[in-house]
Amino acid sequence: AARAFSTTARRDIAKITIVGNLAATPELKATSTGRELIEYAVASNSGPRDNRTTSWFRVVSFAPEGPQRDFITSLPKGATVYVEGDASMNTYTDAEGKNRSSLRIIQKNMEVLRRPA
Repeated sequence: AARAFSTTARRDIAKITIVGNLAATPELKATSTGRELIEYAVASNSGPRDNRTTSWFRVVSFAPEGPQRDFITSLPKGATVYVEGDASMNTYTDAEGKNRSSLRIIQKNMEVLRRPA
């Protein structure tokens, strides 16, 4: 059936938005193929004040060399960030032969809401 609001073909997507604090300064790393990426973790709290739970999200950015990459890697631990990304579930076998899954988040947008004092 045609979609009235779009002329493009339907495409499945999974998006995620996270607001939280950087667990550490983002790190520049290289993949096994030599492609550079930035990796960081964001801690996001939820629940009532007296019973908060923290969720940890690992995020990857493929920001090209230049000002954007320099900006991300200069952010200090504790900075409050707003991150939008594409999300997917990866399944793999660990060193002990057990099947595992993990959430993969690839950053599409990041804004700094607050830097630590």
